[in-house]
Amino acid sequence: MSNTNVNLQALEKPRLNGDLHVWDVEDESFWERQGKRIANRNLWISIPCLLVAFGYWQMWGMLTVQMNNLGFPFSEAQLFTLVGIAGLAGATLRIPASFMIRIAGGRNTIFLTTALMIIPCLGAYFALQSQHTPLWVFQLLALVSGVGGGNFACSMSNISTFFPKKQQGYALGMNAGLGNLGVTGMQILIPLSMTAAVFGVFSGEPMELVRASGTLIGRIPEGTPTWLHNPALLGVVVLVPLCIAAWFGMNNLRTITPNPGSPLAAFGKILGLYNLGLVTSAIGIYLMLPPPVGLGLLNMWLALPLTIVLTLGLMRLIPGEIKPNIQKQFTIFSDKHTWSMTVLYIATFGSFIGFSAALPLSIEVIFGSMMERAADGSLERVANPNAPSAMTWAWMGPFVGAAIRPIGGWIADKIGGSIVTQIISAVMVAASLGAGYVMMLAYNSSDPNVYFWAFLGLFIVLFAASGIGNGSTFRSIGVIFDQQRKGPVLGWTSAVAAYGAFIAPRVMGEQIQAGTPELAMYGFAAFYAICLVVNWWFYLRKSAYVKNP
Repeated sequence: MSNTNVNLQALEKPRLNGDLHVWDVEDESFWERQGKRIANRNLWISIPCLLVAFGYWQMWGMLTVQMNNLGFPFSEAQLFTLVGIAGLAGATLRIPASFMIRIAGGRNTIFLTTALMIIPCLGAYFALQSQHTPLWVFQLLALVSGVGGGNFACSMSNISTFFPKKQQGYALGMNAGLGNLGVTGMQILIPLSMTAAVFGVFSGEPMELVRASGTLIGRIPEGTPTWLHNPALLGVVVLVPLCIAAWFGMNNLRTITPNPGSPLAAFGKILGLYNLGLVTSAIGIYLMLPPPVGLGLLNMWLALPLTIVLTLGLMRLIPGEIKPNIQKQFTIFSDKHTWSMTVLYIATFGSFIGFSAALPLSIEVIFGSMMERAADGSLERVANPNAPSAMTWAWMGPFVGAAIRPIGGWIADKIGGSIVTQIISAVMVAASLGAGYVMMLAYNSSDPNVYFWAFLGLFIVLFAASGIGNGSTFRSIGVIFDQQRKGPVLGWTSAVAAYGAFIAPRVMGEQIQAGTPELAMYGFAAFYAICLVVNWWFYLRKSAYVKNP
């Protein structure tokens, strides 16, 4: 196409979902004339797609609580494992998803990755209707639902290319912040949608609670009919119109993706990359989990790096036209700022998603039982008849963290991202130490309920700080890196940070079982202290590499 024709196209109103061959949002006149309108349309379609996909990735945090309350024949450790599998898969899939936009195009990628979430939702709808469904089926569904976690990387990478640098905090904060509300949405809608046959004949037969549960509006006594599979069918109902909106309302930017190929060719690239990520996720899980599910050869701290390295290594071996494109994007790993921002984003988003996944079952286990002195003077744990319900309270923290994220991006646009990151890191050190101490007191108490409000309040502080930090760190990435690199860097940092969805449930679950829940939180506090040093060294000291981006 000649330059004359390209320039003429820039002045014409493009087809609503047509490919855009000219895109220069740093040009103020182009931005005001047509860029702003197109960018905002893509943003406001992207947000609900990410919200629903993200929420259904995290649905296992709430489903496992209710599976426990309904008497499914799985141990608490096995239920924590389901949450962890979804978390690990979602994090691993973000690695290939980080590179999809430049290979397959934004519209193609967001449409297909949103549509793929229908598979685990439909599978969970059938599997959850019977307590005889074997554990491996739920593990497989949890693995596939990781697609929703991977979607975050391609969604953020896509939106970052539509907005100028001066609005990176706003755009990424809105997309991620409102998208992350999917966690809260699930923690509210899942309990509520289980309480009635809202889909008529498709709701099927209910199960009865064997222990009390709850919803946002109150406690539900044992014996209450519960339609556990309703939330999964709700996902299918919501995802279909979102896929239609993405296909007919979004755009591929040819300045970012010069050769996405036909839609079918683009879909083939996306499916190939996601299948690669699912295979490496399954390998990591198989090496980590104990028999009979896995081999139990590696602990978490060895299995996760191996999964990352294996994923990156296999991506480099992909044949055909994808290989040179991916290798070109791999240059981000030679930049020290890729690694510093990865550490900082682990502290913010990793904490948000990790605590979101772990909090429901942590409430259920820590406050669902209490210490009682037996006749011989020994202490034993017994059921707490007045325990607070995770279904009623767990949504608050993720809601605050997601809702405040755009504010974090806005503040960072005004005063600089690294100043904001430094402040919230200090807050997270203090809140983690406090939460650990309160968890220790509650776990060893004959009346743990007296510590619940302090526990919940400290976690809300952690979620608020992590949400603000999510906005500030992504704003920094948008400033530090150029138009070609910032998308892959955003995707990569979000991928590594998303392993928090696996690490936090695993670490907190292990320490709760060991009777020392405080050690998990003290460990997190130590990591946040390290982040204070990293952020200061790279971005705030007198001779910083990049001053307060």
